[in-house]
Amino acid sequence: MRGAEERDRRQAAIEAMNAPIPLPADGRGHQADADDGGWLMFHSVGKYAGQKEAIKAALATFADQWCATDDSRWAELDQGRQEMLDRWSDLIGAPHGSVMAAENVTACYDAFFEALPRPTLAGRRVLIAEDCFPSLHFLLAGLAPRLGFELVTVGLRKGAVSVEDEDFIAAWDERVAVAVITWVTSTASRRCDLDALVAHGRSVGSIVTVDITQAVGCLPFDVNAPAIDFAASTSLKWMCGVPGAGMAYVSPALLPSLEPRRRGWFSQPDPFNWQLDRFALAADARRFDNGTPSYLPYIASLPGLRWLVETGIEPIRTRNLALSTRLMEIADNHRLRIVSPRDAAKRGGTVVVEIPADHSPDDIQRGLMAAGIVCDTRSERMRWSPGLITDMASLDVLDRELAGLLRGRG
Repeated sequence: MRGAEERDRRQAAIEAMNAPIPLPADGRGHQADADDGGWLMFHSVGKYAGQKEAIKAALATFADQWCATDDSRWAELDQGRQEMLDRWSDLIGAPHGSVMAAENVTACYDAFFEALPRPTLAGRRVLIAEDCFPSLHFLLAGLAPRLGFELVTVGLRKGAVSVEDEDFIAAWDERVAVAVITWVTSTASRRCDLDALVAHGRSVGSIVTVDITQAVGCLPFDVNAPAIDFAASTSLKWMCGVPGAGMAYVSPALLPSLEPRRRGWFSQPDPFNWQLDRFALAADARRFDNGTPSYLPYIASLPGLRWLVETGIEPIRTRNLALSTRLMEIADNHRLRIVSPRDAAKRGGTVVVEIPADHSPDDIQRGLMAAGIVCDTRSERMRWSPGLITDMASLDVLDRELAGLLRGRG
């Protein structure tokens, strides 16, 4: 009797986690969490109506599965992690089995570079832009002497806010083994011309990788249009997940040549093969697994990805563009320099402005926070990333608060 009650409780928890997440009825996404109308942080942490309840349900299900008195826990946890990878595959047009898991984007890139055949990198170059996400540059600078490649960093022109595509292409020749492209920059929200960059990379025979972290989930992305070799993202930002779940696409054509440095029982076609002389890497992206996987971040992030898929990218981008237009009007009203492109086709999901030198960006951020407007700063730049939960009324508050916080300007 006790066993039947436990099974019923676990089944109820699973059904609660899988229940449809309410979608926004009025374009604001504001049915719950009423204090989130001023959320402008999708470049860092994504939110949606009912998020807290959805994550709680996922964690409750995890607890029930883990504490079960039978041996079903591993299969159920693996199913949740795999759903996260498969749904992300569908989101970016990747075939199932071509997506690997790691703790974060940096770990994904590290695993990929370590798996490349040594002759691929030795004596050659890896190309990256100065306005990349710094963590990737830190990683590659450390890998360069050990793996034998030269790291070439394409710099910004004097006075520029981002690296120009033509400068990246000018530095990209046959000596480049791997190029690391930033699809949308985190400090200027500049969207690169991916078609032109990938076409050039193909012409010189390089492996083409793309960091899509800053915009996947807000802008549509397809690993086949144009065809790339590797793309990595996080469970955070527009993906509306929690920290600790990184994902990366690896081209099926490239997979057979890759031998990850870190391997373990889950790297095999059958993880339960414990014959020491029969180890072999899995044919698909599971070869990048190693020891017992980390399940909890993927399970806790899964509700956000489900919400994203059910909502669709088009309404998210439509709302983002409408709110971004208003944000740029506000910046102009207060004579703030807009660092991000005004052209929506060249911009990600963030409006980036420059705080004047005679004001403290941190003080202005704190002042806005006190009024319910949540954003952040990087040096003198302030980032505003609106999503479905952000409302126009809160942007009016932003406008009024800036008037006071910037009082005294010329």
